[in-house]
Amino acid sequence: MPRPLSATIHTAALANNLAVARKYAPKSKIWAVVKANAYGHGLARVFPGLRATDGFGLLDLEEAAKLRELGWAGHILLLEGFFRPTDIDVIDRYSLTTAVHTDEQLRMLEMARLSKPVNIQLKMNSGMNRLGYTPEKYRAVWERARACKGIGQITLMTHFSDADSKRGIAHQLQTFERGAEGIAGARSLSNSAGVLWHPGAHFDWVRPGIMLYGASPSGATADIADTGLKPVMTLQSEIIAVQTMEAGSSIGYGSTYTAGKPIKIGVVACGYADGFPRVAPEGTPVIVDGVRTQLVGRVSMDMLTVDLTPCPNVGIGSRVELWGANLPIDDVAAVCGTIGYELMCAIAQRVPVRAE
Repeated sequence: MPRPLSATIHTAALANNLAVARKYAPKSKIWAVVKANAYGHGLARVFPGLRATDGFGLLDLEEAAKLRELGWAGHILLLEGFFRPTDIDVIDRYSLTTAVHTDEQLRMLEMARLSKPVNIQLKMNSGMNRLGYTPEKYRAVWERARACKGIGQITLMTHFSDADSKRGIAHQLQTFERGAEGIAGARSLSNSAGVLWHPGAHFDWVRPGIMLYGASPSGATADIADTGLKPVMTLQSEIIAVQTMEAGSSIGYGSTYTAGKPIKIGVVACGYADGFPRVAPEGTPVIVDGVRTQLVGRVSMDMLTVDLTPCPNVGIGSRVELWGANLPIDDVAAVCGTIGYELMCAIAQRVPVRAE
């Protein structure tokens, strides 16, 4: 019998969250972002729940080919663009749209032999300072791209750095509009935070990512409480042993937890080799048989331990939810000093994952 640890991907929740994105940006087309193997959920597993999208955004050429193999005939966007001339052959074969953010990429497209023009998203660096052309260079680059026979439609693109924080997007919108002034073409600016909280920046295309998986762009569960978003991944396990500790006894590596009074401890089949963060401190929330309790002691490779004081009648085989519908992944991530994105992407290959 396999270990009782597994992850479940809820297809209906994906479809619901895509519908929420449409509700928030009703006049925009949607790039459903499925990079990083659909944020750890599995590209093939999320595809049925996201088929109603207008396009998919990702990074990897192999994942783009996989989408075509799954039967997707619509738009696919390479969010980082391409890296070598040979990549353009794949872009041409699978009719992909690509971001262009460097002169090197533009030069490769100018030299490429294509069966048809490639649609591009010309990226401006409006303040994120990772990828893209400066506003001062943007028009000249756009004119160069427009003159290239190998380039078809040109969408104007940028990416927000602070759409989920107090700083907001006004400074980047102003920069973008300055650089794109007088340039015709569709615009693609908003990530999940932009979709939820900045309707003035929706424009022609939006690019929701984390919200499709039911987590908050800000990392705060309260920020999406009224949106209608639903968690897509449930990570669950079982109690595999119970220990009764006397006052003064400790548990786990490093003896980081010492009982101040007699306490019953449940051992859960999940550890850092499964993707649960080793840095999770005492007090990290866990649900056991529907009751919220907390982690005690250090997370080890294959196991973690929880306080059974709030649920004294549970025993071996009792269900444990590590995150999911009853315990938002953002709540777990916040205690661990990270974000839900990282926990999703960290699920280990040895964890069985199924879609329902």
